[in-house]
Amino acid sequence: MTVELREDERLDYLFNEELRIIQSPSVFSFSLDAVLLAHFVYMPIQKGEIVDLCTGNGVIPLLLSRRTKGTIIGMEIQERLCDMARRSVRYNGLEDRIRIIHGDIKEAPSRIGYSRYDVVTCNPPYFPMVGKDELSKNEHMAIARHETYCTLEDVVRISSQLLKQGGKAAFVHRPGRLLDLVTLMRQYRLEPKRLRFVYPKAGKEANMILIEGTKDASPDVKVLPPLVVYGEDNEYTEEIKGILSGIIS
Repeated sequence: MTVELREDERLDYLFNEELRIIQSPSVFSFSLDAVLLAHFVYMPIQKGEIVDLCTGNGVIPLLLSRRTKGTIIGMEIQERLCDMARRSVRYNGLEDRIRIIHGDIKEAPSRIGYSRYDVVTCNPPYFPMVGKDELSKNEHMAIARHETYCTLEDVVRISSQLLKQGGKAAFVHRPGRLLDLVTLMRQYRLEPKRLRFVYPKAGKEANMILIEGTKDASPDVKVLPPLVVYGEDNEYTEEIKGILSGIIS
């Protein structure tokens, strides 16, 4: 199957060439945090309904499509990224399982339904809102990285509204927002159940967290073993190689 590539877009491989994804260095390319979130989150194998908020170019829905036979919705506010994601889904013949919606995540419950989903994932913007000058430098990347159109509270609140009782929400974020994230999750009935810290190297401070909560669950969080990205040789650790070997070629 052929695909129309625009401007500086390229077609990258996923899952040892089983899937391909459209990326652009000047618009959006996924990074390790999205891969780790897709690997970390609980996923129903045979069936289920999953939502990925702030889906970008659709990398998380594509990755999850190899972990579940359920249906997946990706929602993205940037029309250009939505178009990239839709073309990737179509190229891989996954239109019957992945649907990409263009829109503000704050509208998600009214558009796709309250309290009906098994899993919600989100790799949200990490940083506070930027001014117009910064936004004008690279609008696509600024929106993806900064809380221009949605805050952390928006992400957690909407995730809870979408989930059925007992459903799971998983997020990746910076360690500095951990207490904010836990506070918001509890405020919106998402009890933290699994937490993992990601370290660039052994002995360094964590630079990423992976956290999963269950709607209306009882308190009992499990802190998983640390995940270290690089060894002393500056190469990926064996665990990271193992995660990536089945995903990126």
